[in-house]
Amino acid sequence: MSRLRELYSGKVKGDMQTKFGYKNVNQIPKLEKIVVNCCTSDCVVNGKVVDSVMSDLQTITGQKPVVARARKSVAGFKIREGQALGASVTLRGERMFEFLDRLVSLALPRVRDFRGISKKGFDGKGNYTLGLKEQIIFPEIEYDKIDKVRGLGISIVTTASSNEEGRELLTLMGMPFQK
Repeated sequence: MSRLRELYSGKVKGDMQTKFGYKNVNQIPKLEKIVVNCCTSDCVVNGKVVDSVMSDLQTITGQKPVVARARKSVAGFKIREGQALGASVTLRGERMFEFLDRLVSLALPRVRDFRGISKKGFDGKGNYTLGLKEQIIFPEIEYDKIDKVRGLGISIVTTASSNEEGRELLTLMGMPFQK
């Protein structure tokens, strides 16, 4: 069992229940899933870039990614329908908690001039989206073996009903928000 899952089942549930006055344990917000995606315009020019993106995502998450394809053709961007543009991974259960633990304790502190993540990434329903500029902040990625530095989008989906509940849940789980 991961460290964050144990933390959630103990301290987080108790603190959330007392702060928000939940009468039932099932009202306490939970992490539902984490979606990690990487889409790049390089895929339009060179189709083999998708393989590189997929291998990076598989190394980071420990799960096989799904190819993201274009839904419609856009002549201005030189995109054809069905063309591979990137990849994404949906993490649930134990892998989700392990990924969040590695993100909070290992990857985010490696960001240059890191002073915490923005509180503005919430969507109004308690879900949080975070953008990273480099995939090399994860210790699993070897700098010598990547072809290009790419960004990642990380969406953390919770069962919280408001931004305040979602922020409190993620803060109790160790997310380093700006002061």
